[in-house]
Amino acid sequence: MALSALFLIIFLLQHFLINFTSVISEKTFNEISHFMGTNVLVQFVLQPILIFGVIFHFIMGFILEAKNRSARDVKYAMYKGNANSSPLSRGMIYSGLVVLFFIGLHFYDFWIPEIAHKYIEFKPEDPNRYYAETVHKFADPLRVAIYSLSFVALALHLMHGFASAFQSSGVNHRKYSPLISKLGKIYSIAIPAGFIFIAVFHYLNQH
Repeated sequence: MALSALFLIIFLLQHFLINFTSVISEKTFNEISHFMGTNVLVQFVLQPILIFGVIFHFIMGFILEAKNRSARDVKYAMYKGNANSSPLSRGMIYSGLVVLFFIGLHFYDFWIPEIAHKYIEFKPEDPNRYYAETVHKFADPLRVAIYSLSFVALALHLMHGFASAFQSSGVNHRKYSPLISKLGKIYSIAIPAGFIFIAVFHYLNQH
């Protein structure tokens, strides 16, 4: 669970950096997206690994949640959640479900049309199509709102998950753990906020 989380944290940063180029330069975004969309290693090795990582992470999350719920046959007479865990920790399953819904929407918006475009409809490749296709998705204010709320849920999920992933992987050091915790908080706020900025930017740029 922790290793898949670390893998997805790295991917999320890379995904953000690519998407952010759409705010800076249409040409650069098209070039990077064209490379990622046509590179054999990315398409047939890294992409399946990523999809497996996402599925594995969520399945493990549901399994661990079920195990935690069934670990005690008799319920506590008085449950004091804050004494043993933070609200972010207890809400991981719920924020995770929101993120899972968002991933499904994101696949519907981008991944499925991309697969259909290249491998079902066999349309000729246009290296300059990526920017227009991406921006078009953010013309709808409802979709922008859903994306923004989903990234808020992702931020809450990361606020606990970032540091927890390192700790569960065995990184627990008196000197470095507080630094990892601080970096996790910065990452957990900055990356989701960056994605929200991208969506809102493209929406406002069209209205």
